Amino acid sequence: MATDILVPTLGESVSEATIGRWFKKPGDTVAADEPLVELETDKVTLEVNAPAAGELGEILVKDGETVEPGALLGSIVEAGGAKAAPKEAARSETKAESRSEAPKEKAAETRSVEQAPARDSAAGYGNHGEAAPAGARPAGDNGPAVAKLARESGVDPASVNGSGKDGRVTKGDMLAALAKGPAQREPSRDAKPTLPRAPSAPDDAAREERVRMTKLRQTIARRLKEAQDTAAMLTTFNDVDMGAVMAMRAQYKDIFEKKHGTKLGFMGFFTKAVIGALKDVPAVNAEIDGQDVVYKNYYHIGIAVGTDKGLVVPVVRDADDLSIAGIEKKIAGFGKKARDGKLSIDEMQGGTFTITNGGIYGSLMSTPILNAPQSGILGMHRIEERPVVRAGKIEARPMMYLALSYDHRIVDGKEAVTFLVRVKEALEDPARLVLDL
Repeated sequence: MATDILVPTLGESVSEATIGRWFKKPGDTVAADEPLVELETDKVTLEVNAPAAGELGEILVKDGETVEPGALLGSIVEAGGAKAAPKEAARSETKAESRSEAPKEKAAETRSVEQAPARDSAAGYGNHGEAAPAGARPAGDNGPAVAKLARESGVDPASVNGSGKDGRVTKGDMLAALAKGPAQREPSRDAKPTLPRAPSAPDDAAREERVRMTKLRQTIARRLKEAQDTAAMLTTFNDVDMGAVMAMRAQYKDIFEKKHGTKLGFMGFFTKAVIGALKDVPAVNAEIDGQDVVYKNYYHIGIAVGTDKGLVVPVVRDADDLSIAGIEKKIAGFGKKARDGKLSIDEMQGGTFTITNGGIYGSLMSTPILNAPQSGILGMHRIEERPVVRAGKIEARPMMYLALSYDHRIVDGKEAVTFLVRVKEALEDPARLVLDL
């Protein structure tokens, strides 16, 4: 008897995934709950575990192929037993039938893929919460049948004039466009000109390697550009003397770790300092929604974490209710999950402000890109001794440059500078963080 291996539910806003790699080959012995295959979405990488013990039967979906939740990936058969007959045809027929009868609510859910959840996947990218201009159709608004044809044919739905409601592209529009051929297709009103890559010289081409971008990297690239195109982005700088925080950390780090079971880093101090500044300057914790400004009276702080597959931003929710120890524990847990590819989509949604630390890689100064639709992102950098004047004397002090990138549509220059000054004051006198000053 065979047990099906199915694509699990990927999250409320994720409609497809790409096969990253299979960990086993057909015929390999597998244990129950052993990881079998890695799936990549535009949010996270996750593993599908074996639903039962036995041998891996036929693999129905190869590396690099795209699948939807509930799709059949393969099967587990009894050890030494005959391989199960593939069910791909039956599954495809059932899925096609269910897509054709999908209610309007399903279409609305599909459209949401490119809207709300895109807000918090990584520092420097996301959708913007703005109403689409009249006559334009939002990305991802054409339904799964169109998306499937686009993937298989390479035809961008944006290059096809849609006959559906509000100009949406239908399956019939795509099929008609494919029948016309590239030379006869009419340019869409929404189509954006793209410049083809110039061919490399033959000698150079032989030394190039072409690797397909992962879902996560494609999403990062798209949302970074969307943030630049939409927000009136500006960056302001300040520097902070880290001597007081470093002295406090050196004095208490051993006691702190012994009591709380986690290391005392700098991020807990910065998160607390940011929350205090956000309370003083609420525009930095707000977002634009059409012609409205939405002020967030809660503080969900995104902490950018670098992984070998790209940047992700888990969110410390209600960080103002946590102690420095609580924040450090949350961040340590997120860091381990990120490295292991175990972060869930829920853990990366809902952020109101983001902190990114380029200093751990040696960055002296940067201009971080907004994690849209958020209105602010704080960039930390490396600490280095620099000469500064104290009481008329030149001293070498451990200094760090801070950078606040903000959306000038909602945050004025005075507010941005005030925000950074509040962060600086709290870090240079960390007793303020304890006393809530």
